[in-house]
Amino acid sequence: MLDLTQTLVDFIEIPSITGTEEDYGDALARELVKRGFQVERQEVEPSRFNLLARAGAPEVVFCTHLDTVPPFFGSKVANGTIHGRGSCDAKGQAVAMLAAGERMLQAGEDRIGFLFTVGEEETSDGAKVANAKLAEPWRPRYTIVGEPTDGMFIRGHKGLFHAKLHAHGVAGHSSQKVGPSAVHELIRVTAKLLDQKWGEHPVFGPGTVNLGTMVGGVAANVVADKAEASFLLRAVESPDVVEARIREHLGEHVELEITGNVYGPLECHVPEGEESKIVAFGTDAPHMPAWGTPLLFGAGSILDAHTDHEKIEVHELEDCVGRLTKTASDLLARGTAR
Repeated sequence: MLDLTQTLVDFIEIPSITGTEEDYGDALARELVKRGFQVERQEVEPSRFNLLARAGAPEVVFCTHLDTVPPFFGSKVANGTIHGRGSCDAKGQAVAMLAAGERMLQAGEDRIGFLFTVGEEETSDGAKVANAKLAEPWRPRYTIVGEPTDGMFIRGHKGLFHAKLHAHGVAGHSSQKVGPSAVHELIRVTAKLLDQKWGEHPVFGPGTVNLGTMVGGVAANVVADKAEASFLLRAVESPDVVEARIREHLGEHVELEITGNVYGPLECHVPEGEESKIVAFGTDAPHMPAWGTPLLFGAGSILDAHTDHEKIEVHELEDCVGRLTKTASDLLARGTAR
C-alpha cells in the first residue's frame, strides 16, 4: 500500500511551479503505473502535459492540478505535519487520490480514473484542453476535484471576470484646453463600475469587484495620454452579462481587454448528509463541463495554501483517503445514467 507521508515528501521535492510541471507529472505517472493504471500524457504545449490514468472506462474521476505557485521550497516532516510547497495545494490531494484509487482497484472496482492538469494556478490551460479532448473510453459522470477544503465538501464558488481597462487621451500642457486626459476618463469609468451592482445569487450572494491597480500619466502638469486599471470581479452572473454591463460604461476613450480566466459561478454536488460551505477561491472545475458533475473536496486548509508555511496534517490525509474511497463508491452506486 502507498506510504502517504513518504510519497508526498517525494512529490514535494520535485519543483512544479506553473510551466515546469513535467518532472512531477512523470513521477506521478510512474506511481500510477506501479499500481495498475494505464497512463496517457495529453499534450497541452511542448514539455507540458495533463496526466490521465484509468483501469477500465472511468465514470468517477479523481482530479487535481500538477502545478504550484512560486517560490519552491522543500519538505519537512515534524510532529505529524508535512511542510513544503504543494503539501496541501495540491500534491497532498494527489497522494490521497492515488491511495483511494489503489484501494478501489484492489477491491475490484475499475470504473475510476485520474486527471492531473497543468496550469490551474494561472489560466487553467490544462483543464481547458482536457475538456476539449475528452474521448472514449472516458465517460465521467462525476469528477472529484481536489483542493484544500478543510475536509468539507464545497457547495460552490463564485465565477471570475479578469480584465484591464485601457484609457486613451491626448498629451499636452495642463494649462491649456487640451485632451482629453486618459486619467480623467479612466476615473470617470471606474467610478461608475464601483457604483454598479454586479448581481445577486441565492447561493453565492452579491458579485464583488476590485480595482487592484491603476497607473497613468507622467507628471502633475502634463495631460495624460494613457492610463490603465485592472478589473477583477468575483462573479455571480454569466460572463456575457458581466461584459455587457462593463461596456455600457466605457465611453469612446476607454477600452476593455479580457486578460485572464472568465467564467460564471459554479455549483457542486454535495453527498447526502455531508456538511458543506461556499468558498471564494477558484478551481479548474468551471472549465470542465464535459467531465460530468463536479464535487470539490480535499484535505488541508486554503489558509495555508500559497504561503511560506504551507502544510498538511498526516491524519487529514489518512481521513481524506477513506472519504474519497467512500464518496467514489457511493457515486458509482448511483447508476449509469448521467
